[in-house]
Amino acid sequence: MSLRNILIHPDPRLKKTCEPIARITPEIETLAADMLATMYDAPGVGLAAPQVGVLSRLYVMDCNKDPEAEPEPIVMINPEITWRSEALNVYEEGCLSIPDQYAEVTRPAEVRVAWLGLDGKAHEREFDGLWATCAQHEIDHLDGKLFIDYLSAMKRQMITRKMVKLKRETARG
Repeated sequence: MSLRNILIHPDPRLKKTCEPIARITPEIETLAADMLATMYDAPGVGLAAPQVGVLSRLYVMDCNKDPEAEPEPIVMINPEITWRSEALNVYEEGCLSIPDQYAEVTRPAEVRVAWLGLDGKAHEREFDGLWATCAQHEIDHLDGKLFIDYLSAMKRQMITRKMVKLKRETARG
């Protein structure tokens, strides 16, 4: 397992639609393990493959924030939302690719997601609360969409300018 660099917005790879994964290979297993390690280290509750520069339909998440509880990592390959509740939820979202920026985003309160696990089997589960928000946020990443795309143009531009400045400062080091 190794930590991977997380791309910072604006990076063109974060706006690309990811390709489905045809089969689970040792490289995919390594990617998933690296992504979980990177997500926990960041720390975050979700991380999509494009955020580490891999344009494949895979993400990891663990929304169990209780430090006393066992981790609940989930690796989703080719995830798809099969149902959304009509009830909505507003959550203040952030993103590891847009550090230290948060904004309220409205999404369905509950979703059902179908995906392929690392075990090669089909899985399906309903999520609510932070888990539902995270699943939708990460699937958006696989479709080239960021949480700031839900904001007004002015707010989006303001955050993008901050990220450009951050990238310049980091590059100077």
